[in-house]
Amino acid sequence: MRGKFITFEGIDGAGKSTHLEWFADLLRQRLGAQGYGQASPARKVVTTREPGGTALGEQLRELLLHRKMHLETEALLMFAARREHIAEIIEPALARGDWVISDRFTDATFAYQGGGRGLAREKLEALEHWVQEDLRPDLTLLFDVPVETASARLAQTRAPDKFEAENRAFFERTRAEYLRRVAEVPARYVVIDATEPIDAIRVKLEELIARI
Repeated sequence: MRGKFITFEGIDGAGKSTHLEWFADLLRQRLGAQGYGQASPARKVVTTREPGGTALGEQLRELLLHRKMHLETEALLMFAARREHIAEIIEPALARGDWVISDRFTDATFAYQGGGRGLAREKLEALEHWVQEDLRPDLTLLFDVPVETASARLAQTRAPDKFEAENRAFFERTRAEYLRRVAEVPARYVVIDATEPIDAIRVKLEELIARI
């Protein structure tokens, strides 16, 4: 049985990374409680991230997060890292029947390079089709938060990368593109109100895991 592919999305400062490993651990417990591994090979939960996830992807991540470059170069490198990620990590895991949870995937490219930076959606759609073919997440959790809240959280953390250092207008456009994509294909998304306390969000995530 093919595995499931879940992605975590949201603007910088939304808090998605705070919950990803916790969510993965809870999912591992659920899969174990269902008895996987008794009559068939055990299903694993693989956590990964974009850009990154592979040795080459992590090298590209450093360039993408810290080097200035032409917008189309940025988008092409994002998809280059993604192609490697799919080939080395995502597809083999799904084929084994494992579950994959990725901190960002293609929604982020549409939101950041498309919404935030203004790259034509048609170009991103062409790259998406070429690089991914029919691969799409089974479920995407969008951690949504007002830009001013996200900015306040980022101000309390480490030195920002080039995306985190962008202005408010950039993040307003990025958030708007995330929400546009949710409206376009609502069945794939669960929108999480990331302004709520961590405990309240985790109650909702527990309920979600019970349904998937």
